[in-house]
Amino acid sequence: MKKFNFRKVLDGLTASSPGGSSGGGSGGGSGAGGGSVHPGGTAGAAGTPRDEIQETLTSDYFQICKTVRHGFPYLPTALAFDPVQKILAIGTRTGAIRILGRPGVDCYCQHESGAAVLQLQFLINEGALVSASADDALHLWNLRQKRPAILHSLKFNRERITYCHLPFQSKWLYVGTERGNTHIVNIESFILSGYVIMWNKAIELSTKTHPGPVVHLSDSPRDEGKLLIGYENGTVVFWDLRSKRADLRAYYDEAIHSVAWHHEGKQFMCSHSDGSLTLWNLKSPNRPFQTTIPHGKIQRDGKKPESCKPILKVEYKTCKNSEPFVIFSGGLSYDKACRRPSLTIMHGKAITVLEMDHPIVDFLTLCETPYPNEFQEPYAVVVLLEKDLIVVDLTQSNFPIFENPYPIDIHESPVTCTEYFADCPPDLIPVLYSVGAKHKKQGYSNKEWPISGGAWNLGAQTYPEIIITGHADGSVKFWDASAITLQMLYKLKTSKVFEKQKVGEGKATAEIVEEDPFAVQMIYWCPESRIFCVAGVSAYVVVYRFSKHEVNTEIASLEVRLQYEVEDIITPEPEIIPPFPDASSQLPSLKSLSGSTNTVACEGTMKDSIPCLSVKTRPLRMPPGYQADLVIQLVWVDGEPPQQITSLAVNSAYGLVAFGNCNGLAVVDFMQKTVLLSMGTLDLYGSSDPYQRQPRSPRKSKQFAAGLTELSDSPVSLELERCKSPTSDHVNGHCTSPTSQSCSSGKRLSSADVSKANRRGPGRPPFRKAQSAACMEISLPVTTEENRENSFSRSRSSSVSSIDRDSKEAITALYFMESFARKNDSAVSPCLWVGTGLGMVLILSLNLPASDDLRQSEPVMVSPSGTVLTLKGAVLTFACLDCMGTLTHPPYEVWRDPHSADDGEKTRKRKLVMHSPSSSQDMGDHQFAVICSEKQAKVFSLPSQTCLYVHNITETSFLLRADVVTLCNSVCLACFCANGHIMTLSLPSLRPLLDINYLPVTDMRIARTFCFTNEGQALYLSSPTEIQRLTYSQEMCDNLQDMLGDLFTPVETPEAQNRGFLKGLFGGSGQAFDREELFGEATAGKASRSLAQHIPGSGGIEGVRGAAGGVIGDLTRARIALDERGQKLGELDERTASMMASAEAFSKHAHEVMLKYKDKKWYQF
Repeated sequence: MKKFNFRKVLDGLTASSPGGSSGGGSGGGSGAGGGSVHPGGTAGAAGTPRDEIQETLTSDYFQICKTVRHGFPYLPTALAFDPVQKILAIGTRTGAIRILGRPGVDCYCQHESGAAVLQLQFLINEGALVSASADDALHLWNLRQKRPAILHSLKFNRERITYCHLPFQSKWLYVGTERGNTHIVNIESFILSGYVIMWNKAIELSTKTHPGPVVHLSDSPRDEGKLLIGYENGTVVFWDLRSKRADLRAYYDEAIHSVAWHHEGKQFMCSHSDGSLTLWNLKSPNRPFQTTIPHGKIQRDGKKPESCKPILKVEYKTCKNSEPFVIFSGGLSYDKACRRPSLTIMHGKAITVLEMDHPIVDFLTLCETPYPNEFQEPYAVVVLLEKDLIVVDLTQSNFPIFENPYPIDIHESPVTCTEYFADCPPDLIPVLYSVGAKHKKQGYSNKEWPISGGAWNLGAQTYPEIIITGHADGSVKFWDASAITLQMLYKLKTSKVFEKQKVGEGKATAEIVEEDPFAVQMIYWCPESRIFCVAGVSAYVVVYRFSKHEVNTEIASLEVRLQYEVEDIITPEPEIIPPFPDASSQLPSLKSLSGSTNTVACEGTMKDSIPCLSVKTRPLRMPPGYQADLVIQLVWVDGEPPQQITSLAVNSAYGLVAFGNCNGLAVVDFMQKTVLLSMGTLDLYGSSDPYQRQPRSPRKSKQFAAGLTELSDSPVSLELERCKSPTSDHVNGHCTSPTSQSCSSGKRLSSADVSKANRRGPGRPPFRKAQSAACMEISLPVTTEENRENSFSRSRSSSVSSIDRDSKEAITALYFMESFARKNDSAVSPCLWVGTGLGMVLILSLNLPASDDLRQSEPVMVSPSGTVLTLKGAVLTFACLDCMGTLTHPPYEVWRDPHSADDGEKTRKRKLVMHSPSSSQDMGDHQFAVICSEKQAKVFSLPSQTCLYVHNITETSFLLRADVVTLCNSVCLACFCANGHIMTLSLPSLRPLLDINYLPVTDMRIARTFCFTNEGQALYLSSPTEIQRLTYSQEMCDNLQDMLGDLFTPVETPEAQNRGFLKGLFGGSGQAFDREELFGEATAGKASRSLAQHIPGSGGIEGVRGAAGGVIGDLTRARIALDERGQKLGELDERTASMMASAEAFSKHAHEVMLKYKDKKWYQF
């Protein structure tokens, strides 16, 4: 048996609560891995479970690894496309690269340095990618493995990289620098060539000034031995690589942003900082032969058109059968300040301006050929915006966009909460898709999505998975997340049940949140019964039922007063339990929100019994899908705004919804539409309250309408306002109460000061936070877009000291369950488990009508059981195991369509599933209650209420999320700690199985969105636009390679068009140019060692590991090598055959010519 400290066990026994719980041992150890204790000789079934229950999970079942990242790449900076493989790469400011192919092919890789990606270049059809990063390093990525890795890196020490160019089918990469020099890198060895084009050699000697950084490099489509170098100040140099001198130089008095060639290589186009495009001919480089300012107003007196905003990029693409396309970003006139960012497409004389919702980062024109010296035949434009990816169809005159198959609109409105459901009922995904498909938009291109590279197969994982995201605008999105993909199924707009606030009414309304009043704060979903419940930031709960039929109906609504009144010193008398409200008096008639609710109290009068929002009173058309069944709103009480909801639970079998905040608990019967219970947390205890609470002085400080926490002169209360628990924190992770920096001096802030301190970025609701034992300090956010992720640090206080300062106690966890409510119960009965911010657990008994017929008419009784259990820290989660240690699910009602056409009466029998233990037998004489708080986990045996096991999870930190999950037909407790540790504990014995320092919580977004689900899966929002999924299952880590898509698939490079005999003879000597001879070490010598440092990557080894383990991997690689060799041999055969055929044809023609002219004299020709 495990050793433990007896003194600590005794301490734990003596310190346990005098309430209804019998003391369990306190685990030894500290930090993330505490000890598990099993005190022997305890009563009832407590001594035997370890012998009875065989726990199958061991540490070998667990391993952490990231699986896939969904969503739009956060803060994108660069774009590249492989026209043969048809895959797209996006680089970001955080050093990430996302590679996208056909739907399902989505790969994420990260530069270790975290430096921004400046530029990306594919080695076309080679299965490799070159990235240039802001720390002046070049990296070669191997894409021929499912998880790309770096093969080589080259770090420049004395030069800053500004532009790169890799010619098609070349192994020499041109690198331009800030000093104006051009270096050449061998892609195979990643070694710098000794050949350098110095800026002072490229420009004329008479030039007095430095030409600026290199902004463009490209070889001539006619002759690969000529390189076009564009410098920022307006100089363009056409450099002959063989003779090492400039063939020609062109000067323009405006800065150059980009350069593009005509495919014949005789002309090139430049875009400039004054909004102009210049077209240059190589034969007359003295001045441009055409200058246009596409969006400039033409002056009356014939002067040059007025200058416009810079054209940041231009592409010049030719077509065989029509005018060329000139496509550019920017260049709009300055007088249209409100104009949105736009892409301009010039085709012949037609000019089309496509306005975008976000600034353009980069764009690329997709063409039919990878060869730069052929007609380009553009068919689409990929436009990378700051927050979106758009592909425009160029083949249709109205330029429609393609429907994007990737889930890149997760952040359409900021994500405020997430839930993840693995292994849910299989019929849900098709049902949700069928109701969601009806809302599809029209007007997209009818062509196939052009980014169609890579290969993806379903893999071995077959169970359905659904991710739900709640958003700041009140929308809720359901996503099909099966087999590590993500596809939108259905979108629900919860704001539709409320009246929109009219602009200008702001001051007279009862809103507690100015921005995003409909933001979704919590989600509760029962997949089996399809009951869905949402708690919003404006202190409301909406219950939804699912129907396949459209209905027109009024929305039922209720109002609930939740007040926390502690005016006198509380001295509970042991005999008298404060009476629960009589159920009969708690059946208010259904309130239609016509009267007092919509008439907001006049300015200056105290707001009372007014909800924050107005529910629509007219009948509403509700489309198939989730339809609002009931809206419950907390109301203002004596000028005090309602506090935000901190916990939520629904049970379809009982027909009840429960929710709590820092004032108390409300239980509502959503079948009869009545409030059963609305009570302050303190009153729930009755005589069992283990704490002696101090009286609370009346509030002096006024509540700000924006929902800020109260400010007072007392330094203690100011500190208290910062001491908030993460369990009930902001949805958007932004603290709107002034922090220690702004009010540590203790002076009273005026409302103007507060509004200054409270300026927020868009989509950031100020949230009132509920009090808990946990103390937390959050730095005030910066309002800029990039700095929205505010880091936070926390300090903790003990539960009791918090109580001395403030008697508020938030409800932090709720759970409906068939359980033993009291010690002497012989059978399970419906219960509501209530967990609070002070670590207290209360059990409420639910007395439901005996028969289903009476459920609509007879009242449901909610009464205290007197049972109080205690833990350290705010309670996070509950679960129930049967006597065999199997997870018992709460009862539920089997889904039936409430508006089914075949049966209109409400008299149909409800089909209830009461519990699903491991066998069909009864649950046995006892069960295990698993309770986890932000500090520790405990397992109690019921009905004896003996604490069997306790594990102190962390002393120095606290848990942000805990879930009881199933894995490999067993059950465990998964925890995510604020110090970044992911832990799993066995059940019921709470043995530590996994403890890995995975991810430091650097901002509230991770804390707010992290969630675990069954089968060893979890997710969180890694950035405001991306969902990161991970697994903690060894089995899934082992199978991950099979589930990921292939980025590289063997595709034959298209053949170059036949150039013709005369063109080959007179069209330049491009084919004879040998870069190896020119740039190789033998001719060019070695580059200076101090200039750049070669760093070998781990990609080769990882690639070998990644293919698969052992012999299978070797066979796979051998097969791929054989395939490629066979393919190359096949290509060689074909080429040989075609050469023979053309030789025969030539011989035949020559013979015919000879016969024709054989007998003719010279003067007869």
